[in-house]
Amino acid sequence: MLLPNIWPGINNVSGPIAESWKYESKMNGWNTPADYKSYVHPHWLSYEEPNPMLHHLLGVLYIFFMIASCLGNGIVIYIFSTTKELKTPSNILILNLAICDFIMMIKTPIFIVNSFNEGPVFGRLGCSIFGLLGAYVGPCSAVTNAAIAYDRYRCISDPMGKRWSKSQASLIVLGCWVYASPVSLLPFTEIVNRFVPEGYLTSCTFDYMTDNLETKMFVFILWIWCWIMPLGVIIFSYGKITTQVMTHEARLKEQAKKMNVESLRSGANKDARNEIRVAKVGISLTTLFLLSWTPYFAIAFIGCYGNRSLLTPGLSMIPACTCKMAACVDPFVYAINHPKYRLELMKRFPWLCVHEKDDSTRSENSTNATIASEAESRT
Repeated sequence: MLLPNIWPGINNVSGPIAESWKYESKMNGWNTPADYKSYVHPHWLSYEEPNPMLHHLLGVLYIFFMIASCLGNGIVIYIFSTTKELKTPSNILILNLAICDFIMMIKTPIFIVNSFNEGPVFGRLGCSIFGLLGAYVGPCSAVTNAAIAYDRYRCISDPMGKRWSKSQASLIVLGCWVYASPVSLLPFTEIVNRFVPEGYLTSCTFDYMTDNLETKMFVFILWIWCWIMPLGVIIFSYGKITTQVMTHEARLKEQAKKMNVESLRSGANKDARNEIRVAKVGISLTTLFLLSWTPYFAIAFIGCYGNRSLLTPGLSMIPACTCKMAACVDPFVYAINHPKYRLELMKRFPWLCVHEKDDSTRSENSTNATIASEAESRT
């Protein structure tokens, strides 16, 4: 509910929200450090301070997010970087996504401390660090998803073509971080735009509220650079993959019908099925990325170009929660879709109760069964 912007006037007059919850009312930003107050947009100061319970609830929620994501992505990073069978060019890209998720969550202690303090504690420095880490991992994740999509498109559309080497995949990962640098370092150094508090003033992001041409241009370029361009590559690649798979399936069915057999599938198609499986992992990760980061751009566009009265402090906190939730879910996507990862998970962390049969064990059992069957037929 919007209240008159009386900052920095009376801060302790009881408001309607505080009256309903029976706590002392203060205006949002009442405990913001003096040297940091100029970074807070007046729009957020025009609201009554959120219920302290909401601050504490978000703090507890972020503690859960931090533990779950750091453990999950930490295990992914450890297994993918130490297992020889998983050190493939495609998995180097997936490893980079896990690193992005891990970095996103190691900044959460700043938010947790702010939440239990019910306001910013670390001032401009804490806001800049928080914003810089978030600004890097968002675009880097987007471009990495685009690289994974294009890699799958190349492998599936041209199975006999040359694959990326590990060195090439590593250079692509480096390129992803370089790609994210301009939109991260420019606000950090305040050459263009800056990192500012938003919503409850316990988290920071780029400035999308200041009403000037520089801010409007930066938000628009950010949208093109971090959203439209990677998304265009992703849609093109997975669109081509879908068309390729459907055409291939139709040809197989047509050929099987001519030969009067049920199916032409054999062990020769194993590599193709593996490529499609990795593509499914990429599609799942891309879907999670879109679901988690789309709200950020929606909020930024409303704040920059739309009706700002729609933006309440509580609404502005939703995108941050969706991003953190995606960082927690991503490791489960790897576990569900990657048999070799599940096998290593079972070997190294048996207490996680992951059960996956080794391919070598399966083939050995199949060979033993065949020998036994032949022996019985001879006797």
